[in-house]
Parts: sequence; structure tokens; C-alpha cells
Amino acid sequence: MRYTSTRGGAAPASFLDAVLAGLAPDGGLYVPEAWPSLGGWVREAGLRDYAGVASVVLEAFAGAALSPAARHEITQRAYGPQSAFDASAITPLIQLGANHWLLDLARGPSLAFKDIAMQLIAPLYDHALAERDQRLTVVCATSGDTGGAAVEALKKSDRVDLFVLLPKGRVSDVQRRFMTASGAANVHAIEIDSDFDACQAIVKALFADADFAGRASLSGVNSINWARIVAQSVYFLRTASALSAPGPVDFVVPSGNMGDAFAGFVAKKLGAPIGRIGLATNSNNILARALQTGRYERAAQSLATISPAMDIQVASNFERLLYDATGDADLVAGAYRALAQSGGFDAPPAALAAMRETFSGADANDAMTKAEITRFFEEEGALICPHTAVGFAAFPQPAADRPVVYLATAHPAKFPETVEEATGVRPPLPPKCADLYDRPEQVAALPADAEAVKALIRERSRAWV
Repeated sequence: MRYTSTRGGAAPASFLDAVLAGLAPDGGLYVPEAWPSLGGWVREAGLRDYAGVASVVLEAFAGAALSPAARHEITQRAYGPQSAFDASAITPLIQLGANHWLLDLARGPSLAFKDIAMQLIAPLYDHALAERDQRLTVVCATSGDTGGAAVEALKKSDRVDLFVLLPKGRVSDVQRRFMTASGAANVHAIEIDSDFDACQAIVKALFADADFAGRASLSGVNSINWARIVAQSVYFLRTASALSAPGPVDFVVPSGNMGDAFAGFVAKKLGAPIGRIGLATNSNNILARALQTGRYERAAQSLATISPAMDIQVASNFERLLYDATGDADLVAGAYRALAQSGGFDAPPAALAAMRETFSGADANDAMTKAEITRFFEEEGALICPHTAVGFAAFPQPAADRPVVYLATAHPAKFPETVEEATGVRPPLPPKCADLYDRPEQVAALPADAEAVKALIRERSRAWV
């Protein structure tokens, strides 16, 4: 299996090269040259253990790059009995109504769905780096949850130095402490005096500097990294297979950078019985607007909301969807030049129609989100995080003629003030991280300047040559 850039200006890469690089040298995102299919095996996925399904999906996308023994070791470390997840069911499925379900993705060490992918990436990195006797500098821009998940996954890696860029004042205190209080020598939290889009732009600028990227052995674990998408496709595949009789399953996905929703699309490409995927955004609704109007256009700046992990104006994985819908790397490259120069572009009508075959978009503001947290507590007797609430608020439960699965993307304890305001109940941290506020913090404060970040990486990265 080989991987090509969505912008067409980079040589094809192997699976491991694409994973270790993160971003393609031309600024595009890696995608497979052809979609694999799991055929009739998909029907078994809902009955298999999580690690077993992950191994099969990993084989489909890695091919001969990983031996059966390596795949087994990687997926067992990620999801087996000794993994960081605190329940035998990695992603519990909770029935809410006759045909409505909640997929709980917050059972990992940092209490967010990002753990599920990061816990696979860590042993995948370890395997590839040991095989090549290399070190890696991993950079991560985060709107809240990616950073904590990356820290929890990589803080024990001997071959990785992790630099996490978080936007100052735009994440919850719990989210922040998962990044700043790891106590790990190989973890470097950097608080950027701007929003997530500025953090993401800095990461892309680091990759665009070929000399710097090479000397730092740079890689990224945002959803620009193809391994993130592969790992997240597993729970879509298992869930859809378990619920599909007699027809397809719909999903509602709280969406910021669109990595999770695109993973659902990948599962559908593999043959999973998935119908429609609803992209639920907060007031930073570039994805909802793009699907409704065909115009992909960022606002002047992102808005601060009570669902901060979705405060994003440039959703990276829309690029992969545009490439899949057009098959035209030159068109994609031109569109993203226009985005950089003028702030937007129009999707071709045929491409928009192709996207709409699977995706629809809707948004919910803070008032709607808070009301949904209240409603869910009163009707279901349970607490949900504001991002999960955006999904319910943007796509109110329909009179479903087929299963609809809402993704619960984070533990409510990551947003205690918001949840308490809506319900009167302050969600406690689980016992495994109850001491989070007692741990000492270490964080560097920098302006939104790529050169300042480069200087810090040169100083601290053990991979720098």
C-alpha cells in the first residue's frame, strides 16, 4: 500500500514513511492510492474484540509494512488487557431509545476520544523507530483534547520528544493540566498567545521549512497524520457492523478538524454499513457552511465557545474529502492556495454533490449546547460534555427508521464549570486522574511565531542534528 499527497507534489510514500512524516512535503495530506476493502469480513467486526478488529484494519492500510507479529504486538499494547483503557469495552455502546445510541469514546487515560488513536500511534512509532534506529520530534497543535491524548500516549517513549502547542486561555483547566502536568522529560507544553488556528498554522510552517523539518526529524500527530484516521475508523466499523441489521447505520459526529468524521468515511470505504454522517459544529461552523453552500471560507478568527476543542476555522481533513470527491490533486492544491491567499474557495458542484451523499452539516450555539446538557441530564440521568451536546443540539433525535449513533467525545469532568452551570452537578474526575490538580505544571509561553517555536525545539529536541 502506497500513499500520495492530496496536492500531488510529493513522491508516493510507504505506510510507515507516511505515518512518521505526518504531513506530506508539499503541504498536502497523505491518502492511500487506492481504497482497500474488507469485503464480507466486515459482518464479523461487530463480534470481534477491539484489538482484533484494529489488527485487521491496520493490515488493510499497512500491507506488508507490518508483519502479523508486529500488528499483534501494536494492537495488543493499544487495546489489550494491559492497555491504558479502564474497561474491557474500549468504546461502550449505550442505548438511549428504540433506535438511538450513544458511543462512549472517553474511557482512555486523558478522558477523550483522541486517546483511542493515540494509544495505537505510540506503539506504532516505537516499532518503526526501533526498526530504523531513529529518534523523532513530534509536534502537535491542539484545541484541547489532542494534546492531552498525545502526552498520555507518548510520555514514556524513549525515542520521541513531544512538543504540544495549546492556545492560551482557549482550553479548559482540566484539558490544560493533562498537557502541562505530565512530569515527563520528553514532553514540552507550549502555550501560544493566540487561537488554535494559529497553533495549527505554526505546525504547518514547521513542516514547510524542509531544512528544519529534516534536522528535527519532524512528525505530527494531529489528524493530519494518516494513522490517526486509520485508528479511529475501527470504532465506526465495529459499531456499524454490530447495529446494521437490516440496513445501514447513521452517525452524528461533533466536528472541529473533521478527523473523526473522516474516519467514519474511511470505515464506509472499507465496506462498513454506514449511511449518513452528520457533522455537528459549534458557532465555528466552517464545515456546516461548506456542506450547506459549497463555499469553504474561514472567518477572520475563531470564536471562543463552551465546546473549545471545536473552536476551529480551518478543518484540515476537509482537504482529504475534497481530494476524494474530485480525484484532482491540482484542483486541491489550487483551492488551498486560494484559502491561504483570500480565505476561501468554492467546491466544484459535482464534488459537493459527492460529499453530500454521505455528509450533512449543522451547527449549534452555546445556548443550544447548554440546553442540551440540561435536557440530557433530566431525561437520561447522565452527564455529557459540551462537545457531545453539540451533536444532539445540531441534530435533534430524528424519528429514526435506522440506527443513529451519537458520539460522546469527552468525559464531562474535563469541562466541570460548564456542566455544573447546566445541571447543578459538578462532575468529578475519575479516580485514575483525581490528583491532576496536585501535579506540578511545566509550560513555556510563546507568541504566535513559528520562529520562536523553532528555537525552542532546537534547544530541547534530542533528535536535532
